[in-house]
Amino acid sequence: MSGDRAEPPAFQVWAPAGFPEVQRGDDLAKLIAAAEPALADGDVVVVTSKIVSKAEGRILRAADREAAIDAETVRVVARRGALRIVENRQGLVMAAAGVDASNTPAGTVLLLPEDPDASARAIRDGLRDVLGVEVGVIVSDTFGRPWRAGLTDVAIGAAGLRVLDDLRGGTDAYGNPLSATVVATADELAAAGDLVKGKAEGRPVAVVRGLSQVVDADAGAGARALVRGAADDMFRLGTSEAVREAVTLRRTVRAFTEDPVDPGAVRRAVAAAVTAPAPHHTTPWRFVLLESAGSRQRLLDAMRDAWIADLRRDGRSEESIAKRVRRGDVLRNAPYLAVPCLVMDGSHHYGDERRDAAEREMFVVAMGAGVQNFLVALAGERLGSAWVSSTMFCRDVVREALGLPPGWDPMGAVAIGHPAEAPRPRGDRDAGAFVEVR
Repeated sequence: MSGDRAEPPAFQVWAPAGFPEVQRGDDLAKLIAAAEPALADGDVVVVTSKIVSKAEGRILRAADREAAIDAETVRVVARRGALRIVENRQGLVMAAAGVDASNTPAGTVLLLPEDPDASARAIRDGLRDVLGVEVGVIVSDTFGRPWRAGLTDVAIGAAGLRVLDDLRGGTDAYGNPLSATVVATADELAAAGDLVKGKAEGRPVAVVRGLSQVVDADAGAGARALVRGAADDMFRLGTSEAVREAVTLRRTVRAFTEDPVDPGAVRRAVAAAVTAPAPHHTTPWRFVLLESAGSRQRLLDAMRDAWIADLRRDGRSEESIAKRVRRGDVLRNAPYLAVPCLVMDGSHHYGDERRDAAEREMFVVAMGAGVQNFLVALAGERLGSAWVSSTMFCRDVVREALGLPPGWDPMGAVAIGHPAEAPRPRGDRDAGAFVEVR
């Protein structure tokens, strides 16, 4: 019978009219209550961040909007011309740090609320005091998205509702396990509210009714929980910024965890390495990847024996030899090794010592460029590395241990792994000290 059918899920969303121009010090909860006195338990109130900023006095006199953006920026993510995508003081990644020159008097800009979650809590508490209702509150702002055209509103502050709906551990309609489904409920509500709000029509607040299941007075996490942490952010940087960041991250790492290294990450680094410039359209790079513990031990044992023999020929004491050998443990302690090799295929032979030496130098420079690309790409994969020159002192030993062709010249070895500790701060270098202009 039709009377036995469950009602289909539905909700309503509307924007109350007649909202006054907000001034510094205004009580937003009272203004919202006056505009929509029929708020009910379980409603979600979506408030445009601009009126929150105005009420909190986040208006700044600024003849130069760019300077205001600079002041609110923690980290530049991407830049194209005048457009900047940045991480701002609230931890949000967005265009222009959220600094807005619209809907504010000429010569001023609006900054985002200092703490949007705290702003949402204050509005929610105020509505409870004025109207006696338990509602959820969202502070929303407009965002662009990396892979989609157009703008949409998202939650930058929230109180009294579950901002994320974690469906992991459940199953879909076909019984398939849900292992990665976490719904950004607060963002969906913010976008729904934006459909009915209007900047020019004096409708900066929306009400969503019919979704009381998302309202939770005990929900402690605000919208900050929607911000993906750096460790989980696969797209933390724009292209050019990623290159610069990876170059900065490239540090010599000498202590590694026992976590295994993804061979795919190393191969991606090799792919970056072989894009380096080289003379005569040659490809002088070869990378020998030591992925088994046996191959690493075989090489390092052979190198150690050759090194000890060299030190003894130099007249070093056994104590001195032992200390030096211990300093070479960075390779032995790494879970993964790569041996970059130089091949001279395609090089020119002039029959002149000076020109032949210069020819080899060109190939060695190309090898260095390839290894630098390799190290930077490893840093981009969040892997630590140390380029150690020791294989260059016993090339015949390395070739024999690894079964390499006679024409392959080992150019050091690269220890690779997950850093056991954060690198020490790098001292600033004045680039001007390395420049001569003629």
